[in-house]
Amino acid sequence: MLTSSAAGVFVICPTPFHDDGRLDLGSTDRMVEAFLAAGATGLTILGIMGEAPKLAADEAQSFAKQVISAVAGRVPVIVGVSAAGFAAMSALSRKVMDAGAAGVMIAPPAHLRTDDQIVSYYADAAEAVGRDTPFVIQDYPLVTNVVMTPHVIGRIIEQNSSCVMLKHEDWPGLDKITALRRASDSGQLRRVSILCGNGGLFLPFEMERGADGAMTGYAYPEMLVGVVNLMRQGKRREAHDLFDRHLPLVRYETQPGVGLSVRKYVLQRRGIIASAALRKPAPKLTPETIADIEWLMERIERPHEGA
Repeated sequence: MLTSSAAGVFVICPTPFHDDGRLDLGSTDRMVEAFLAAGATGLTILGIMGEAPKLAADEAQSFAKQVISAVAGRVPVIVGVSAAGFAAMSALSRKVMDAGAAGVMIAPPAHLRTDDQIVSYYADAAEAVGRDTPFVIQDYPLVTNVVMTPHVIGRIIEQNSSCVMLKHEDWPGLDKITALRRASDSGQLRRVSILCGNGGLFLPFEMERGADGAMTGYAYPEMLVGVVNLMRQGKRREAHDLFDRHLPLVRYETQPGVGLSVRKYVLQRRGIIASAALRKPAPKLTPETIADIEWLMERIERPHEGA
């Protein structure tokens, strides 16, 4: 089961498809092995970058079971179960937890406006997935349009013992991490794991503010693992140097709309998935954009001078 001590890098997995849009379970197994070989301490599936809203309920369950089976207990698997209604959330949660998931991730719906509405929603969601099911708060206001202050997050944590992790994706949000860590360090708030998203765009600084690692996707997850490990070892300069080498592609992947297409293209080029296809409707990369990506990949993979 997922606990509040979780740390490291939980790689957000895309959902592999064949060119015709069918689930590609063969690539799913290969992707799992590649991410574990890169040093992932956990995997997260069916998130926003996993195209979860484009999957039918039976497809979501099939994909989750395939990943959990391929992982075979080596690392925890978190499954995104965000849904428009609690019935669908409850059904998927029950299925994936029975299959061996370590916990679930829940994002707030866009209609929530007040602090009390947000806190009440998570209380109801915790009941829907089961009070014994560990859950992750997904705080991604740039997408959900729901703003959660540190005080609101603290209320959710204190009122729900099954809340064990915050996926932090606010932007700017470094001071939010600082506020939450100060509260837990002083005993005012139960400490939970904080893993950060946003494609890793601020990862070294997030680690310096007290984050426990990353829960995000990037086409070279070994960079995320390397940065987290170097920061834990107190090797700040080396961590930033590694991060800076990848930053141009991280930034390119972070573009709204086209980012997942970029990531899947690189994963295909690296032999991790067979097709870069997204479920329709989806953007298509232009030849000019592909040329940009190839240039960025060549710069990352070029041996350093003197190496």
